[in-house]
Amino acid sequence: QVQLVESGGGLVQPGGSLRLSCAASGSILSINAMAWLRQVPGKQREVVATITSDGSTNYADSVKGRFTISRDNGKNTVYLQMNSLKPEDTAVYYCNAHLVTTYLTQSDYWGQGTQVTVSS
Repeated sequence: QVQLVESGGGLVQPGGSLRLSCAASGSILSINAMAWLRQVPGKQREVVATITSDGSTNYADSVKGRFTISRDNGKNTVYLQMNSLKPEDTAVYYCNAHLVTTYLTQSDYWGQGTQVTVSS
């Protein structure tokens, strides 16, 4: 079994910052790419940022220069530092990991989602 547990969401004023964390645990052999996605009601889930096992990153245009994705491979954890938050960043944020289990199966796993609300 593999679990991804997210933390760090909450309510923040426009211009503020939040840091999301997502820790993967269980029968993990290796983790390839990790990502953060977000979803608002009535819209498709969108990719916010991705990071490969060697640290290469990509960002959605809407968050470039404001968000930073990073990972600690020793802790199987991915982070999303969100600065200069805007009301349009309000969403449920999900982490995703493409990993190989100790049973040598390869698949995508998802966190449970954490709410981020940007409002004054």
